[in-house]
Amino acid sequence: MPILNRIAAFEADMTAWRRDLHLHPELAFAEHRTSAIIQEKLRAFGVDEVITGLAGTGVVGVIRGSEPGAEAIGLRADIDALPIVEATGLPYASQNPGVMHACGHDGHTAMLLGAARYLAETRNFAGTVYVVFQPAEEQGGGGEVMVKEGLFDRCPMDRIFGMHNWPSEPLGTFNWRVGPTMAAVANLSITVRGVGAHGAQPHNGVDPIVVSGAIVSALQSVVARNIRPTESAVMTIGEIKGGNAFNVIPSEVTMRGTARWFSPAVGDLLEEAFGRIVRSTAAAYGAEAEAGFVRTYPALVNDADSTDLARRAAEAVAGRDRVLPMEHPTMGGEDFSFMLDAKAGNYIMLGAAREGDNPQVHHPAFDFNDAVLTTGASYWATLAEQLLPRGGASA
Repeated sequence: MPILNRIAAFEADMTAWRRDLHLHPELAFAEHRTSAIIQEKLRAFGVDEVITGLAGTGVVGVIRGSEPGAEAIGLRADIDALPIVEATGLPYASQNPGVMHACGHDGHTAMLLGAARYLAETRNFAGTVYVVFQPAEEQGGGGEVMVKEGLFDRCPMDRIFGMHNWPSEPLGTFNWRVGPTMAAVANLSITVRGVGAHGAQPHNGVDPIVVSGAIVSALQSVVARNIRPTESAVMTIGEIKGGNAFNVIPSEVTMRGTARWFSPAVGDLLEEAFGRIVRSTAAAYGAEAEAGFVRTYPALVNDADSTDLARRAAEAVAGRDRVLPMEHPTMGGEDFSFMLDAKAGNYIMLGAAREGDNPQVHHPAFDFNDAVLTTGASYWATLAEQLLPRGGASA
């Protein structure tokens, strides 16, 4: 069963929705226009209920099948944008300066809206489908907030599923993985305090820039020499700020970065080593340092049963030879992990590569590939119909 004909019939509508969302991107917990549009469309589609207020701008549409059933599933899309200046030059490029849909959440939203429209029109399933539109995936952990504010109490479901466009993989393919699939994340912060001095008289000060350089170098030993080679981890310093003149040694330098891992034991080791190295390296140079290791997202872990169900639906849409296992997990983070910590489910990747120039997510020139909209919407619809079949058949 390829792309569903009924979904293919409103491909132009989905494209228009997606480009409108791209034109008006909104950051975490400020997706007010986006949320209002989602609510308006769900009501126009005739869903049974629209739940609002979870995590502020979150929206859940409730769609009941043509036959009663005790089982229910959730389908989740993220709706927020990134603080990036867009450089696509497209007619529908962002009108909000410094804000851009650079990760394809506009496409995720449009695909789930397309599936919601189809499911509300056909209701070819038994039980309940919850279409979950989650804010603040990029910053703020909206997935965690929705769970804490009672998503699964208000919307009791057996499993929940997520999907992300994957522009490095061929258009219309799917990639799946069982177990750890995306990494746990921590934000790193460092403040190094030395003694300021004239740049020509360094002996009168304690140079925090030199100390910071030593800290950055020392931190590279954590993954290289403290983590078991068969484990995966990343520790990256991405920002260094200090000084404002060519001939002045500043008194303070600040740094920020990220750590990524899969195993909880590795996360604990990273946190301990980070704090120890930052403080002791600074002390060795006669400076002081503060180290912050703030865990944000846990690792995203797919359970085997849900992944089998997701793979079966993907194969029905794309064909078995175009649904492949992920060769490796990714060190990217995803707050859908909070939902999978609370409920069985799966997160699958949808190939969306373009011919020629193909910027990846979080790039100023990235644009979601509209050619995959019907594939994604058909996957959602097929998943619902397979997992919640009419007539009491087993999923």
